[in-house]
Amino acid sequence: MTSTIITRTETDLGMPDPGVTIPAAYGGVEATPEWAAEIKRLAKARNAVILAHNYQLPAIQDIADYVGDSLGLSRVAAEVEADEIIFCGVHFMAESAKILSPEKRVLIPDERAGCSLADSITAEQLREWKADYPDAMVVSYVNTTAEVKALTDICCTSSNAVDVVASIDPDREILFLPDQFLGAHVKRETGRDNIHIWAGECHVHAGINGDELTDQVDSHPDAELYIHPECGCATSALYLAGEGTVPDEKVKILSTGGMIDAARESTAKQVLVATEVGMLHQLRKAAPEVDFQPVNSRAACPYMKMITPAALLRCLTEGRDEVHVDPEIAAKARLSVQRMIEIGNPGGGE
Repeated sequence: MTSTIITRTETDLGMPDPGVTIPAAYGGVEATPEWAAEIKRLAKARNAVILAHNYQLPAIQDIADYVGDSLGLSRVAAEVEADEIIFCGVHFMAESAKILSPEKRVLIPDERAGCSLADSITAEQLREWKADYPDAMVVSYVNTTAEVKALTDICCTSSNAVDVVASIDPDREILFLPDQFLGAHVKRETGRDNIHIWAGECHVHAGINGDELTDQVDSHPDAELYIHPECGCATSALYLAGEGTVPDEKVKILSTGGMIDAARESTAKQVLVATEVGMLHQLRKAAPEVDFQPVNSRAACPYMKMITPAALLRCLTEGRDEVHVDPEIAAKARLSVQRMIEIGNPGGGE
């Protein structure tokens, strides 16, 4: 099997920033049964475990040994008996796996698969922000680079961010980063007025807006709503509930792991889902009797979709691309994750 290069832009994928060119993705290989058999053979030969994030292409999710959110997969990586971890996701996720499994070799099928949210704050920017608030606690979403985690007091996930912030002395100022929509959700839930929020965002989630949600609710009046707190429409969802447009019990602000749990227990006939569209594959597997529909069908992360069948084949054939984290940075970053786990609600990754 050979691979070719395909260049895509965010315009091709319906994303907001039409001027941004997405790095070339590896193509030319179809996810056939023969491909799947070769992937399994190569993984066994390398004593490798394949992890796939919920936002990956369905073929990648289906070939993986484990599918889930970023932190959950990183914790699996630390527990499994394997020489290599093949992390099918974006770069900060593979970094997190390396942080929690420093003794294992961690590979990502395409190291150029970045993240607009993780890139929205650098370590230098965080150092400058901390200098402005020297006594503040830094709370960082796990969707950040290793360098940012190393400057963090305690990490959080979308499912435990409220608990993490609530565990901090109410008189202590907090710097919350990098997602402004998750930060707004935390501020709303905790009622804190001493929390400073970084103006970062995931361009895919931010692009799922309130107008689209309102239109979908009008078209599907009986549907439940699963809303990821990174979405630009999260506030609109709560507004619709407050106005009585949607019954309060039908609006669920959930992490990706929380969506899977809710799907398994749902009695709804239809659910509108506001997050990256790759999530629909796992939701439909979890509850095939429910009609899951995206709030925005164009909300596909082009970076997640860089992990193609060709990229995975290349990774396992050539041993590309290995993820490295400086040991000193990894040790500091690991502490921020451990502090989160110690509060008693480790949560899902995002």
